[in-house]
Amino acid sequence: MNYDETVRVLRERGQEHLLRFWDELSEDERRSLLAQIEAVDWDAADLGRHAERVACAKEPKPIKGVSLTEIARDRKAFCAVGEKAIREGKLAAVLLAGGQGTRLGSDAPKGAFDIGITHPLYIFECLINNLRAVTERVGCFVPLFIMTSEKNDAETKAFFEEHGRFGYPREYIRFFKQDMAPAADFDGKLLLEEKGRLALSPNGNGGWYSSLARAGILEEFPAVEWLNVFSVDNVLQRIADPVFLGATILSGSACGAKVVSKAEPHEKVGVLCLDGGLPAVVEYYELPEEMANARDGEGKLLYRHGVILNYLFQTKKLAQIADQRIPVHIVKKKVPFLDAQGKRVCPEEVNAYKFETLILDMIRLMGSCLPFEVVREHEFAPVKSRTGVDSVESARELLQRNGVEL
Repeated sequence: MNYDETVRVLRERGQEHLLRFWDELSEDERRSLLAQIEAVDWDAADLGRHAERVACAKEPKPIKGVSLTEIARDRKAFCAVGEKAIREGKLAAVLLAGGQGTRLGSDAPKGAFDIGITHPLYIFECLINNLRAVTERVGCFVPLFIMTSEKNDAETKAFFEEHGRFGYPREYIRFFKQDMAPAADFDGKLLLEEKGRLALSPNGNGGWYSSLARAGILEEFPAVEWLNVFSVDNVLQRIADPVFLGATILSGSACGAKVVSKAEPHEKVGVLCLDGGLPAVVEYYELPEEMANARDGEGKLLYRHGVILNYLFQTKKLAQIADQRIPVHIVKKKVPFLDAQGKRVCPEEVNAYKFETLILDMIRLMGSCLPFEVVREHEFAPVKSRTGVDSVESARELLQRNGVEL
């Protein structure tokens, strides 16, 4: 959009204040600001005027998954189908790595955090090692697409190059940046971070596919039919798992989700179930007490499939749902901004809405999903903080328990 078109759009939406410092900007800053405004998802931003919330689950019911016993019984068949698909180039992996290591005491990308004890061992390195364990066994490499953010993109790329991509070939790695979303005050007015820049933040992990599609990366790998999406947090994440892939393919589902059996009814993990007949991830606090405690004939929790952010998505189905809107979650945050005089304000209290989409909301749009149970101690070691539960300490203990030298 040019300047006049931008003025018209902003006037229609009561957002003219975004150009209040126009006369003070350089030509490059003006072009950048116009591009930022053009990229705004106004449907999402307008939610801030009403503080709408994504609806809770309405009709949760248990969903049938593949248990550890069934996986052990059919492992050979699942593995054969999965390995064949990998050798035919039908699988790519997507690493969600847009975050910083702030809660770990680091300003670097989270994946660059050194979790080693006697020698360096980075989170990124753990994940690449897990991926290479599969590719070396199968005999071919899996394309790896790494989602970064504006804040850590250059540093992440430099880190991978500095460490020789931990032995993974350059031609099989692609980086792409996560889309950004603007913040709005409680009156629905978008905030400026600088005179020529909106207050922007990553749009949540549900934006991974739109960001990947916009980057055009899938066009380079036309044989890919499945995307294994996983987060940077979990150092025990088993990536490109042929057993998981084979089970999902054979099930006829458009999506698969690795799950752990909940340790107790109120464990704070999202639960994969059915909602209105469609697969959905329901937050633990959305399950009524009676459902949270319900058990089957074997004494197992009916709602036990806790998700660990390791999913398989069929690319054909993703393309079909690409134009459907993922629910937007509104989060109240403290967001620094410029006031009407151009002075930077760092609020002490929450002052703005941020708008995020979540990958778990994509499950419903896929129409079908296979819960695939894994052993918690072998595949779930999230690194959320330095100490305590789901920490550097607990992840180190689990890594050592799984034979990783630290």
